[in-house]
Amino acid sequence: MITYKRCNEVEEDLIYEGFSLGFSDYIVKFNMQKKVFFNHFFGPEGNSKEHSFIALDNNKPIGVIFGGIKVYEGIKTIRCGTLAVIPEYRGKGVSHELFNLHKNEGINNDCTQLFLEVITENYRAVRFYESLGYEKVYDLSYYNIDDFKLDDNILLQGIELKRITVEEFEKVIENIRYFHVNWQNDIDYMKKSSNITYYGAYIGEKIVGFSAIKSNGSIMVLMVDPKFRGLKVGTSILNNASQDLSISKFRASFSNNNLLEGFYKHLGFKKEKLSQYEMYLTL
Repeated sequence: MITYKRCNEVEEDLIYEGFSLGFSDYIVKFNMQKKVFFNHFFGPEGNSKEHSFIALDNNKPIGVIFGGIKVYEGIKTIRCGTLAVIPEYRGKGVSHELFNLHKNEGINNDCTQLFLEVITENYRAVRFYESLGYEKVYDLSYYNIDDFKLDDNILLQGIELKRITVEEFEKVIENIRYFHVNWQNDIDYMKKSSNITYYGAYIGEKIVGFSAIKSNGSIMVLMVDPKFRGLKVGTSILNNASQDLSISKFRASFSNNNLLEGFYKHLGFKKEKLSQYEMYLTL
C-alpha cells in the first residue's frame, strides 16, 4: 500500500534513499554523501522538511518531492526543489500525487506561484510539468572558462575595487530591480552558503559594479551600472577576484541576459551543454 508523509515525519535515511534511488538514472549524476546531501538540499537550496513529501510502499521510499517557500522577486513562492520517483514506480500516479501535495502546500501557505528548474533535455520531465500547467519563462545558461587570463592593460582611473560585506551587497542588490536573478543566485541562497566573497567597484562613495563569487570560481552575480559599462569594470572585478582568490577557473549561470552572455563570450567563456528552463505556474 502506497502512503504519503511529510519529510519531517520520517527518518532521514528514508529521504536520502528515496532521493538516491529516484535519481539513479538521471542525466546529472548525484554522488553526495548523506551529510552533504542534507546540508545542500535543506540548506542553501531553501527546501524544508515540513514542506516536502515522501511516498512509501510498506515503508520503502519510492518517491520524494522537496519544497521551499519564500518571497521570491516580490512574490510568495513555493519552489519544487526536486521531484523523483524510482524507475519501477513511474507511470503509476505517484508523481501526480506528490505534485498535488506540493501544490496544495503552496495554496495552504498563501503562495501565489509555483516555480521550478528542469534540464532542457529532460524531455519527459518538461512534458510532465507542462501537462500540470507550468510554463517556460526563462532559459538558464551556464558558461565556464578554465584558464582565465589576467588583463594587465586595464587602468581604471578613479575606480576602487574592494571586498564588501554581505550586508553591503544585499543593500545594493535590493535597490536594483531591473534584472532577473535565478533561485541559486538569489541573496537568500547566498546568505545560507559558505565561501562566498563579495566585491564592489567604487567611484568615491558610489558603487558602479559588484559581484559575488564562490571560492571555487562560481560567479553568482556580476553587474555593472549601465552608465559605466564598456569601461572594463566587470573585467576588472574578475581580475581582482582571480588574484584575490588564487583561481583561474570561473563558472557563471544566468537567465536571458544577452549583454552578460556577450560579456562572458568576449572574455573567452564557453557555453556548457547543460541548460535549464525556469518554469512557473500561477496559483
